[in-house]
Amino acid sequence: MNIAIAGAGLVGRVVALNLLRSGNHTITFFDKDSKEGVTAAGFTAAGMLAPYAELETAESVIFDLGHRSIDLWPDLLRQIGLFDGYQQKGTVITAHGQDMGELEHFIGMLQRKVNTAENIDLLDAGKMTALEPDLYTHQKGFYIPDEGLVDAQRFMAFSVNYFDRYENVSFREYTPVEKIEAGLVHTKEGVEAFDWVFDTRGLGAKEHFDDLRGVRGEVMWVEANDIDISRPTRLMHPRYKLYIVPRGNGCEGVDLEYCADCKLSQTEGYKRYLIGATEIESEDTSPISVRSSMELLSALYTLHPNFGEARVVNTETNCRPAFKDNLPRIENEKGLTRINGLYRHGYLLAPAIVEKALNEGMLLNEHGMQESA
Repeated sequence: MNIAIAGAGLVGRVVALNLLRSGNHTITFFDKDSKEGVTAAGFTAAGMLAPYAELETAESVIFDLGHRSIDLWPDLLRQIGLFDGYQQKGTVITAHGQDMGELEHFIGMLQRKVNTAENIDLLDAGKMTALEPDLYTHQKGFYIPDEGLVDAQRFMAFSVNYFDRYENVSFREYTPVEKIEAGLVHTKEGVEAFDWVFDTRGLGAKEHFDDLRGVRGEVMWVEANDIDISRPTRLMHPRYKLYIVPRGNGCEGVDLEYCADCKLSQTEGYKRYLIGATEIESEDTSPISVRSSMELLSALYTLHPNFGEARVVNTETNCRPAFKDNLPRIENEKGLTRINGLYRHGYLLAPAIVEKALNEGMLLNEHGMQESA
């Protein structure tokens, strides 16, 4: 089939990876920016796979889809050759002393929402130190062993390397899509026809979704040479879902022009951590605010005092596409599939929601799929 994917971010790439496994399709990406995707929300993200931790405010469907995505991610990463981009060592949840009551309330809520008491381990000071020695200053926390992460930045980079090896995959960079119809993509250059069109533009799809909004998120990247935290760690905060996520290998294995700009390169001997993310009802994508910077860095210092000597090497700001109920949405008709509204759960949901959308869409486009195969 001749397939168009409008939006070369996280969801669009996962769609293409699935399609390349299912048949000999011709795939054309359309995107308003470059194929590297460094302005996409999927590049800004920390890539956490934390279905339990998200249950505080998310519906049970997020929990179920998240577990399915955890099963699907390893094969997707192997497909693009990113063999060290997945980790399932669990997450640690802790709090500053003054927020310990909030931590207890959070864990109690998790245990009431799902019957998972056996999947949440209480950590006293000794167990915390045994699990993560550099968290020795924390007297209490919780460990959720079934959670993990995807190296989001390297996924974006490796997927481009992978697509570039296919003659039947092309990118129409810097080509905003103005409108999408079944089998048709409208750009300023005209209208092009395809057998199947996927709309994965996020906020770019506002011309169709009148209830789509953006939620601003800010992330900081820091490097430290005297701290070794191996697992994603969530720190309870009165206003945000804050997390500190280790990043291991920088630009190792990446062969892209933008790597020359040191977006992914790490200082030798230093470990990189991502800390985020604010959650602000705004579509402003301007640089990180002073208030957010202070709150994120204060949380980082609370986690370990040596972060006071860490170096801030990058800040990222982006907007997550979300609907009023903060749940993802799939719309399928013959020749057109729309996927949107993954909110703050992009990496947690993308593989499972794409699988669901493709299964439903293939029933509508069955004839063309059989011919392509």
